[in-house]
Amino acid sequence: MSETLKNAMANSTPAPVMVAGIAIIATRCLSVLMLANELGYDEIANFVHRSAQAWDSTLIFIASQLIFLFELRCAFTLLRGSNRGRWGYVVAQIIVLGYMLMASVGWIYPEIFSIPGETNAQIIHHTLMQKVPDALVLLLLFVPASSRAFFRAR
Repeated sequence: MSETLKNAMANSTPAPVMVAGIAIIATRCLSVLMLANELGYDEIANFVHRSAQAWDSTLIFIASQLIFLFELRCAFTLLRGSNRGRWGYVVAQIIVLGYMLMASVGWIYPEIFSIPGETNAQIIHHTLMQKVPDALVLLLLFVPASSRAFFRAR
């Protein structure tokens, strides 16, 4: 019996990975719920309608939905020990951060998901501050020895 418990304990997900996966899922789902609550049905419909006015806005809007779903998928796969989920989340964060910085500074259009600010330094600062929780999740996935060993063993 004790051998069964030892095997179950050896195959369990380490706490930092579990916290990171749950944090990804919770923050993404809660942000959608809070945004929907703040905007209301009419404003959400208006946002979707404005996003569908031009091809570039539509593509950015669809890409944002795909990134959202991709991040959720990465969270579920990394909870099962998939190293691809961990690196997929890293790639998603690089894409999101890159787009947010370029759109906020005005390098690319449309600026659907941009951060307002008076100077470029202020914009970059606000954008990076919004990504602090995601950076902490990445630290939980890559820094603790138990996390590295968990993904290396799979």
